[in-house]
Amino acid sequence: MYLANTLKKLGLVFLILFGLIIGKEFLIPLFIGAIISALFLPICKWLELKNTPRFLAVFLCLMLLISLVFCVLWLVFSQVSGIVNDFELLKESFLIKSSELSQFINEKFGITIESQMSLFNNQKNIYSLMIPSMAGSFLGVLFKYFLVLVYMFSFLFYRQHLKTFIMKLSNNERTKETETTIHKVSKVSQQYLLGLAKMIFLLWILYGIGFSIIGVKNALFFAILCGILEIVPFIGNLTGTIITILVAAVQGLTMPYLIAIAGTYGLIQFIQGWFLEPLILGPQVKLNPLFTIIALLLGEIIWGISGIFLAIPIMAMLKIIFDSVESLQPFGFLIGETNTKTLKTL
Repeated sequence: MYLANTLKKLGLVFLILFGLIIGKEFLIPLFIGAIISALFLPICKWLELKNTPRFLAVFLCLMLLISLVFCVLWLVFSQVSGIVNDFELLKESFLIKSSELSQFINEKFGITIESQMSLFNNQKNIYSLMIPSMAGSFLGVLFKYFLVLVYMFSFLFYRQHLKTFIMKLSNNERTKETETTIHKVSKVSQQYLLGLAKMIFLLWILYGIGFSIIGVKNALFFAILCGILEIVPFIGNLTGTIITILVAAVQGLTMPYLIAIAGTYGLIQFIQGWFLEPLILGPQVKLNPLFTIIALLLGEIIWGISGIFLAIPIMAMLKIIFDSVESLQPFGFLIGETNTKTLKTL
């Protein structure tokens, strides 16, 4: 009997995972819209308290989101223009470095320069075939962005109707607990996204100062890159730093400067881990690092890059739901933050 129940639960888990994979085109915009609507919920409520009609309040929240997105895009592309202006110099430096690398590979591994060029030309053909696919992907991203706006508007406008529906699903005896859980789930989404935005802004400042002191060209662009990649925990800003080091090497910076860039990354990671995250993200969003990594990997496998973005807020919401349901509380404990005092006794 116990084995049968266990198999049923495992079957249900695999069925859910299969449904998430099959329905990702529908579910990704839906989840993103729900999480972003939770972020703008306090603003919407504040506007309504000022006697603003709900439709207008939701519309203003929508315009605020669009304005923020355009501001970030403008900031990024204004810095990209600096890279484009130096493109010819970067291209010349890259050709020199690649020639030196080809010669090194020829001497150390016996691969002729002609063979390397043949492989490079094959890669160019592959990239040319990818261009139409990339154009289609861009249109798909625009359509999904439109869907996110539609879902965000719907969740904010019909939030009371949706809340009443969830309350009707629960037992009458647990009405108060269900309402508290809904409030906590909404709160943790707000806290994570708002904390992440603050973290990215502070990382822009720290990386900008560090890279400027070292003498990295277009320091602000690389600071923005490292900050935005913070969306992907653990490996995001590391990837941005590696890109910065590679481009700085092509630009002609010597080894001490490259080591200084890596040292800047280490110092900022120390400041972020020990000071910024505890102060900004707060205890509600903190999850066990092991299951945070597992969530990120599963998110990438199931939903790709969007899954990486959604993994942590969804995991934080699941923890609150697990903690509120007695039979699921062990799972909430499992994915929650580890108690260091308990570790010392093991």
